[in-house]
Amino acid sequence: MRATLIHDSPVELDAAWLRRHFAAAGPAGETLYGDQGTDVARAAARRPASVLVPIVQRQEELKVLLTRRTAHLKAHSGQISFPGGSAEPHDASVEATALREAQEEIGLDPAAVTVFGYLPDHLVISGFRVTPVLGLVRPPFSLQLNPAEVAGVFEVPLEHVLDSANHKARLRRVGDEDLLLYDIPWQGQNIWGATAGMLLTFVRQLQEPWDE
Repeated sequence: MRATLIHDSPVELDAAWLRRHFAAAGPAGETLYGDQGTDVARAAARRPASVLVPIVQRQEELKVLLTRRTAHLKAHSGQISFPGGSAEPHDASVEATALREAQEEIGLDPAAVTVFGYLPDHLVISGFRVTPVLGLVRPPFSLQLNPAEVAGVFEVPLEHVLDSANHKARLRRVGDEDLLLYDIPWQGQNIWGATAGMLLTFVRQLQEPWDE
């Protein structure tokens, strides 16, 4: 693994480091906002959902696995997203929801995923309160995409996500507010909205100081 600059020090950013860092970080903390305004009072009324943030441990580096939604979906059609969806009554936990949805959408076997942490809940414009579940995925693994929901998958190097030069700011009108949001372009794909917000939250948590 290559060294990454974290807290002004070179860090070998690998699976073991991620597990130690998020174990030391403690609870995920307060709710953050994804791609909507600041209606905190209605947060509790939002529908619970989870997404899996799959970090793939390739031999040369860590990569983030993302999906491209099919164009015919009523919500988030064609967007870049993490596999996930709304909680079902039989789901035992937010982790169970994320793993079930990842298996349904892209055929990722839950046995191939090691959950190592969580990000703060994100409130999104579609009315969900989304818990991002962080999971390490070790190759080899196979995927089988659900064509009704997913048009394709791709991987982005974590180094690319960490580099602030790749965070492209823009103003977006949401309701009565102008919000400063960020896009993360990658090889013709544009990661934006709640997905970009979750990734930037992940970056901030990676950069939080902690005692090893």
